[in-house]
Amino acid sequence: MRYQIKALGENGVLAVLGVDALDAGQAALQAQDQGYAVIAVNAQASWRAWHLPARRLPLVLFSQELLALLEAGLSVVESLEALAEKEAQPAVRATLRQILARLYEGQSFSHALQQSPAEFPPLYVATIRACEKTGGLPEALGRYVAYQEQMDGVRRQVVSASIYPLMLAGVGALVTVFLMVYVVPRFSHIYAEIGGELPLLSRLLMQWGQVLDAQGPAVLAGALAAVALAAGVIARPGTRQWLARKLSELPGVGQRLHVFQLARFYRSLGMLLRGGMPVLPSLELVSGLLDPSVRARLVLACERISEGLPLSSAMEQYGLTTPVAGRMLRVGERTGRMGEMMERIAAFHEEETARWVERFTRLFEPLLMVFIGLVVGGIVVLMYFPIFELAGSLQ
Repeated sequence: MRYQIKALGENGVLAVLGVDALDAGQAALQAQDQGYAVIAVNAQASWRAWHLPARRLPLVLFSQELLALLEAGLSVVESLEALAEKEAQPAVRATLRQILARLYEGQSFSHALQQSPAEFPPLYVATIRACEKTGGLPEALGRYVAYQEQMDGVRRQVVSASIYPLMLAGVGALVTVFLMVYVVPRFSHIYAEIGGELPLLSRLLMQWGQVLDAQGPAVLAGALAAVALAAGVIARPGTRQWLARKLSELPGVGQRLHVFQLARFYRSLGMLLRGGMPVLPSLELVSGLLDPSVRARLVLACERISEGLPLSSAMEQYGLTTPVAGRMLRVGERTGRMGEMMERIAAFHEEETARWVERFTRLFEPLLMVFIGLVVGGIVVLMYFPIFELAGSLQ
């Protein structure tokens, strides 16, 4: 957001500055970094505030750069100072300056990050806090970067598998809309002038063309209003939860969604355990990755674990494992490598999910093409069927 700052310069001259920042505090901090004494900070309404939102800190890139500087021998403070000096985005530079200011006050690195929750999620802060006791900050950063790359890789696989079906559906929808909005009304005029009895489906199609030709603006406004209303309803969290619940009830799809959710849960939990965090705090941190219904079962499992029940038994008892995951958890408990075993569970099920998505798209694409062909072909046949009948009667 754009802020206007009234401040005094080093020579006591009043100056008015314009800066981009996430909030008024960061705007004032930017002015102070330039040597000004801030008097007032006012938000400035402009088209940039609507169209160019302030850039957030890229967490993975930040972690990679910080890791490289730490491995080169710099301290945390020196590394953050170097990152702040080279940063070109004012909002990101202000965030780094705020972290540095907290470190100068004597706060720990994890506590300094925790005070910027919009930039540093609780999982990231917990990873840093777990390593502060052992001094393994570079290892923790490398572990988080690897974790995020794995999660992004799974997401990219799903998105890439969805691109072609979505493009196919979009093109089919555009062709259908063009036929219904442009071609059908013109055919309806032709048949109205020729006269004669049309088949039922062709007559209904031509009546639609006549309505669209006569009430085109009203129909267009109604369609846009319906789309806007649907988008608003879908954007509500309650609607998204309802859709997710309905998807989870579909045969086959629901089970795959549950397995993918558990894979993400196990990968996050494994990263925290490998960083040295205890089991129960780690489970509490990663519980937000689960659906509310599954999260309630996790709370019950945590109660049993606190009573002394083994982790593998508690997870199996409340349906938080798969047959493969249950066996691997028991192996992890015997060997004492629970964090590593959980990451292996996640990798196994992520690969399984990727294979399922690939098989599903290979089957879905031809079915989608057949459906689009039937819809477009049906409209064309209904438009030309009266002409075929007329030609047959002339013969």
